[in-house]
Amino acid sequence: MGLLFPEDPHFDENARQTGFYRYRQLLSVRFGRWWKTGMLTIGGLTPLAAGIGLSIASSSVLVLLPCSLLGGAVAGPFLAGMYDAILRGLRDDPMPWWDGWRRAWRQNWRGSLLPGALLGLVTGVYAFMAMLFWWAEQPPSLGTVALYLFALLVVLIVNTLYWPQLVLFQQKASIRLRNCLLFCIRYFWRTLGVGLLQLGYWAVFVLFAPWTLLLLPLLSVWYILFLSQFLIYEQMDEAFGIEE
Repeated sequence: MGLLFPEDPHFDENARQTGFYRYRQLLSVRFGRWWKTGMLTIGGLTPLAAGIGLSIASSSVLVLLPCSLLGGAVAGPFLAGMYDAILRGLRDDPMPWWDGWRRAWRQNWRGSLLPGALLGLVTGVYAFMAMLFWWAEQPPSLGTVALYLFALLVVLIVNTLYWPQLVLFQQKASIRLRNCLLFCIRYFWRTLGVGLLQLGYWAVFVLFAPWTLLLLPLLSVWYILFLSQFLIYEQMDEAFGIEE
């Protein structure tokens, strides 16, 4: 990573680093694996994006609902594979990326269909609501926008905590959701910060589109998911015993 960061004679990539050096180490070692997994994830998200785009172009909720549910169900296993790859990197799993991705599919494809469908539905509804704001003759009130962003923030936080549990543990959905709530209470400011970071990241992508789409082949979805998991990994390991 000397291309992006000045070389440090005391930096040893073979030893597990901490802080910013750990961030740098993970990007250096895992970038290629995460990028390839991210491109597969982009492929898995394409039906969802196409369905939402079609529903917006036709201004039809009747198109939106089935397309979002079906597209989300298709995307679910790909998203689980992306989270699995990131968490393997964070705990220094030596398994080759392709073997890890196939194992994640075998283990999680059934369990990720329903969460993926629900996430697809939420994504489609929020995209459609954003277009309704754009089409409306009167701009939405500040209260409406604040409520919209707050609900979106909650969705992002729940996703950040739910999907790692899905790929790491065999649990009921109710237990995962309860764990999300307890984790948010215990690490409130940390989870709030990570949620706001994701909200800002995707807001920039949407507001500056189509130019930000040029970054999609490089960053895809892997970078923001990695950064979010990196920022809460120590807390999640403490709460869930991931590395045990």
